[in-house]
Amino acid sequence: MKTKLICYDTLPEEAVQIREEVFMREQGFQEEFDEIDGRAVHLVLYCDGSPAAVCRFYQDRMNGEYLIGRLAVRKAYRGKGIGAVLLSEAEKEIERRGGRMAALHAQRQAQPFYEKQGYAAYGETDFDEGCPHVWMKKRLS
Repeated sequence: MKTKLICYDTLPEEAVQIREEVFMREQGFQEEFDEIDGRAVHLVLYCDGSPAAVCRFYQDRMNGEYLIGRLAVRKAYRGKGIGAVLLSEAEKEIERRGGRMAALHAQRQAQPFYEKQGYAAYGETDFDEGCPHVWMKKRLS
């Protein structure tokens, strides 16, 4: 499988489609899109020319920390390591911009995936649209 990553400064249609498919139709979230989409960097990972996975990252205006979010992999591409590749590429982009730490707000069911990628949970479980989430952090190299 040949992969290609493209970074966008605006929310691309491919990211909209994947996030609607995964978060809204599969998982039932309603409030998928927000004002952060207007200032985030959006990454789309293509596999053999088809958009397979997306995420976004942005720098928090309060503390300067970089936050990764909205990581979604289309069902046909799951279990192939695509999510890990995309997360690693997001971390590299953050490092290129001077970031030394990445944080994310993970669904509890995805926590083991992020732990395998070197993230550690902190704080209490909270809920986003009724779904349990936990904050996680990773020091970048």
